[in-house]
Amino acid sequence: MSDFNNPQVKALPAHLRRYIVGQHYDRYTPVDHAVWRYVMRQNYSCLKDVAYYPYIPGLKAAGLTIEKVPHLQEMNDALGKIGWGAVTVNGFIPPSAFMEFQAYRVLVIAADIRTLQHIEYTPAPDIIHESAGHAPIIADSGYNQYLCYFGSIGAKAMFSAQDFELYEAIRALSVIKEIPGAKPADIRKIEEMVAWKQQHMGQPSEMALLSRLHWWTVEYGLIGTLECPKIYGAGLLSSIGESASCMQPAIKKLPYTIDAINYPYDITKPQPQLFVTPTFQNLTDVLETFAGTMAFRRGGSYGLEKAVESRNTCTVVYSSGLQVSGTFLDFDDFWGQPVYIRAAGPAVLSYNGRQLKGHGKDYHHAGFSSPVGKLKDIAAPLEEHLVETGKHLHLHFESGIVVMGMVSSFLREQGRNLLITFTDCTVMDRRGRILFGPYWGPYDLAVGEKIVSVFCGAADKEAFEEKVHVPRAKINGAVHYDEQAMKLHNLYRQVRDARQNKNGRADLQALWECLQKDHSGDWLCALEILELAGGTTLAAAVRGFLEQKAMKQPEFKKLIRDGLDLIAQGPLPLLTDNLQK
Repeated sequence: MSDFNNPQVKALPAHLRRYIVGQHYDRYTPVDHAVWRYVMRQNYSCLKDVAYYPYIPGLKAAGLTIEKVPHLQEMNDALGKIGWGAVTVNGFIPPSAFMEFQAYRVLVIAADIRTLQHIEYTPAPDIIHESAGHAPIIADSGYNQYLCYFGSIGAKAMFSAQDFELYEAIRALSVIKEIPGAKPADIRKIEEMVAWKQQHMGQPSEMALLSRLHWWTVEYGLIGTLECPKIYGAGLLSSIGESASCMQPAIKKLPYTIDAINYPYDITKPQPQLFVTPTFQNLTDVLETFAGTMAFRRGGSYGLEKAVESRNTCTVVYSSGLQVSGTFLDFDDFWGQPVYIRAAGPAVLSYNGRQLKGHGKDYHHAGFSSPVGKLKDIAAPLEEHLVETGKHLHLHFESGIVVMGMVSSFLREQGRNLLITFTDCTVMDRRGRILFGPYWGPYDLAVGEKIVSVFCGAADKEAFEEKVHVPRAKINGAVHYDEQAMKLHNLYRQVRDARQNKNGRADLQALWECLQKDHSGDWLCALEILELAGGTTLAAAVRGFLEQKAMKQPEFKKLIRDGLDLIAQGPLPLLTDNLQK
């Protein structure tokens, strides 16, 4: 997979690279490019007055043009100058992976583009939303620092089985809505499934709450004052419908505070309220407030409870720095403090995000368990004790747990004990129950007085070889068009050529006649012909056709009217001068 000669993309670890797909630029049809051009022109017309100020120059800074779907190499050339990169993926990817890409300062862009039928809005991630929505604001340093920091926090958030089920359902809905000819009954069935899962999530997980903060800022955020806000959220910037309607008084504008976590959202519908932040620094302040409540910051019994509830691979970090990754079944608690943890196999022991030699999944295939806490009547922590091989140790923890055995080896980092391995070892709890017996083999004692952090995922993802979810529904694949569709694509291509080559405008009449004869249901190609026809007789005929279509087919009325208004305004010099180069 190409790294586009971009340092941020080049730095991506292998477990994230597995999500990346090729853009396959040649698969974008002339209709796709026309959809991009229509949305971008409409966006400029609307957003020049309501978007946060860096948006327009940000288009150029992100390597975007008006005339064609962006090429990933061109985007990376531009984004690389501000310390970011971009890759294409196959639609929705799991939230934790999405967050981690952000932490690496890499934009995740869905390779697909919305269809003409969903030109105003699509629930599926697409290249318009990701590139025209997210990328232009990246040029603002305050915003891109927030985005990166959000990714680093989100990558550690606890998520539940219900979160993943909802993710699967939303992905299925977004895909089926983009399938031409999808049956309404099939769409309704998946919509009902999404609604049911949203209503039966139970207590929201850290990831669910964090996703709300992401939605109300990165996707649907406003900045400024309640009386005069500006748009910076990508969902609004990439929606030619909602970018206009969101400013209406009917849409409530609320101050952005930590209270936003109490507002769930529905990706398939316009938002009933939006949140306004006075500055991007306020976004970071709110995120920091929420981060203080998370398991990776709190650790202890709270963090272990979240790990057990999640039923996913998690990492427990001892005060010595030792990291234990696995699926945690339960733990023993004494006076509100964890005293013994148990992880199901396979488990991995790490330090500073790197697996300890000899302590991978093969060795700990049956899991891992160990005490945690202070030693009884000994002030110095076990991390600081001088340990010698060949010596018998009798460790009595304040919790009542006892560890007795012969030291066969130990691991130290930066002058602190991480792990002590015993032979002929017995481990008992305060009631005298055997937790580990001498005939069970070597015993690895994790060293640490406290559990200082607990987070979702493995400490060393490459070594743990976490299963990467490969979406079942493939999008942006090679599509086989019938002869009629290919003829329509050819018409769009010829109109495009006529626009780029002024000498080709004499063919417009023939193109219009062909469009009327074989593709009278189309409206976008007709708009593009009208744009080129000027004050000719042809222009009058095309305009009359479009006005009639707007009257007879209400679903196209706004799209056509907006297109006609844009043509009436004449050329957009700022776009031509700054964005088509």
